[in-house]
Amino acid sequence: MEYALSIFIANLAAVMAMMFAVWLFSLLKRDASIVDVFWGLGFVVVAWLTFLKADGYLGRKVLITVLTTLWGLRLALYICIRNWGHGEDSRYQAWRAQYGARFWWVSLFTVFGLQGVLLWTISLTLQVGQISAIPAKLVMLDLLGMIIWAVGFIFEAVADWQLYRFKAVPENKGKVMNKGLWAYSRHPNYFGESLVWWGLFIITLATPGSTWVVISPLLITFLLVKVSGVTLLEKTIVDSRPEYADYIKSTSSFIPWFPRKEKP
Repeated sequence: MEYALSIFIANLAAVMAMMFAVWLFSLLKRDASIVDVFWGLGFVVVAWLTFLKADGYLGRKVLITVLTTLWGLRLALYICIRNWGHGEDSRYQAWRAQYGARFWWVSLFTVFGLQGVLLWTISLTLQVGQISAIPAKLVMLDLLGMIIWAVGFIFEAVADWQLYRFKAVPENKGKVMNKGLWAYSRHPNYFGESLVWWGLFIITLATPGSTWVVISPLLITFLLVKVSGVTLLEKTIVDSRPEYADYIKSTSSFIPWFPRKEKP
C-alpha cells in the first residue's frame, strides 16, 4: 500500500508542477487555452513516470504506456494544429472578461489547478495497471481492453480529422457538420475518447483489486457528456446555428446510432 501511495503522490506532485509551469507560460502568452494542448501530454507524463517507478508486470506496463502515449500525443498535436493562430478559446475569453484583472491568479486554481487534479484522478487506471506484478502475463482482459482502446482511438482520430477537413472549407462556415461519423453521433470524437479510457480500465482490471479505478472512465465520460464536452459545447452551438436544433432531433448525442427519420 505504501509503495502504491508513494507513486500516486509523486505523480500528483509532477502533474501539479507541470500545470504550474503551463500556467506561467499562459501568463506570458495571455492565452489560458494552451492548457488544452497539455491535457493529453499530462497523461503521457504520468504513464511514463509510473513506468519508470513501478515494479509491475513489464508486458502490461509497456502496453498501457504505449497506448497512452499514442493517444496523448495525437490529441495534443491535433489541438495544437486546430488552435494555431486562432488566439485564446472563447470559453477562456469569457472567464477572462468575467474575472477581469483577477483572472491571472484565479485561472491558476479554476483552470490549471482543477485540470491537474482531474488529470491525476483519471490517470489512476494508468498507475494502478502498472503497479501490480500479477498476473505476470497478458490475459484476455488485456486483449479486450486493447481492442476497445483501438476502436475508441480510431473513432476519435477519424472524427477529429473529418471535422478539421469540414472547417477548412470556407463555404462551410456556420454550417453543421453532419457527414461521416458525425451523421451517427453529434460528438463522435468524445465517444471515441470515452472508449479509449474504458479500454485502458479493462486492461487494468486484469490486475487484482483494481475494480475501484472504474472512477477513471466514469469520471472522463461524465466530464465529456455533462460538463466540458457535450453540454457546454451545445449551449453555444444552438444559439449560433439555428439548424443545429434539427441536427439534435435527428442524431444521437453521444453513442453512435442510425439517424432518426422525421415523422411525416
